[in-house]
Amino acid sequence: MQNAPIIQATTDTPERRAFYDRISLQNLTPLWLSLAELVTPEPRSPCQPAAWRFEEIRAAMMEAGSLITAKEAERRVLVLENPGLRGQSRITTDLYAGVQLVLPGEVAPAHRHTQSALRFVLEGGGAHTSVNGERTIMREGDFVITPPMAWHDHGNESEAPIFWLDGLDIPVVQFLDASFAEHLEEDEQPITRPVGDSDARYGANLLPVDHEAGGGSSPVFNYPFDRTRDALERMRRMDAWDPCHGLKMRYTNPITGNHAMATMGTFVQLLPKGFATAAYRSTDATVFVPIEGAGRTHIGEDFTVEWGKRDIFVVPSWKKVRHEAAEDAVLFSFSDRPIQQALHLFREDRGNV
Repeated sequence: MQNAPIIQATTDTPERRAFYDRISLQNLTPLWLSLAELVTPEPRSPCQPAAWRFEEIRAAMMEAGSLITAKEAERRVLVLENPGLRGQSRITTDLYAGVQLVLPGEVAPAHRHTQSALRFVLEGGGAHTSVNGERTIMREGDFVITPPMAWHDHGNESEAPIFWLDGLDIPVVQFLDASFAEHLEEDEQPITRPVGDSDARYGANLLPVDHEAGGGSSPVFNYPFDRTRDALERMRRMDAWDPCHGLKMRYTNPITGNHAMATMGTFVQLLPKGFATAAYRSTDATVFVPIEGAGRTHIGEDFTVEWGKRDIFVVPSWKKVRHEAAEDAVLFSFSDRPIQQALHLFREDRGNV
């Protein structure tokens, strides 16, 4: 049975219209004219299902690389704009995504900002990102965190270009009017800690004796893909597949067990060859990136994407999604789930499962 509207449309009369016009001069407006649009029975979003082929993004990025340097651009990125949100630099209603390129020998200069950022390496290896005085080497499939107001810069000493997906909570911070940004005088920040220091202190079931747990981002800022992939393969041996997700895990803050980032949830899932998921929907619009394998995904009633390695696609809020793996596949994804869970807004529907 369909839910009835929360309020029926009101009729218009000359007297009412005159009243509306008069109070408009006082910056007042009647709620009963807009309540049905403000409080909807189900999510109603301009965000649309969409997909991007990495080979097309890559070609455009290489052309951009011949037109502008990483230093001049500050961040040489092509923004993935949702077709229902063009001109807003949004891939969903409250998240930003783009693909960044750093060519051999280049440096993307140091800066910091209140927006949280994630990097998911799509192609390349041997380049680095530095966060708050520690450098980490980036390799394909790695998930890297830049916490709010952390100094960060990127460099590429390898002989090949490196590409990664950027995900940021820019629309959230913009909505809250809380954006701040600063630039360092030098292109690269001073390195004060050895490579792997944060992982040793916080990512090995150990903590400094006087550490006090807090919220926010994980103190481990690189989650290497080889470790993630090994974990998925070990869990695969149990042959315990979730009907809606296959084998899906979330990246966590090792200190608190919460999401690795305060505003963006990050996930990785394994779909074995031939596996078809049951229909699933949730309120967190989600960006997916296969890093292994190939398959197809059905979104809503009439959108299907055939995907391969490094392609990118987005599932809007409350749209049913079904994945079909043509071969063993690993998908990285991110969404605003931590925000929704903190505000007790998150909802999911596993159909008849």
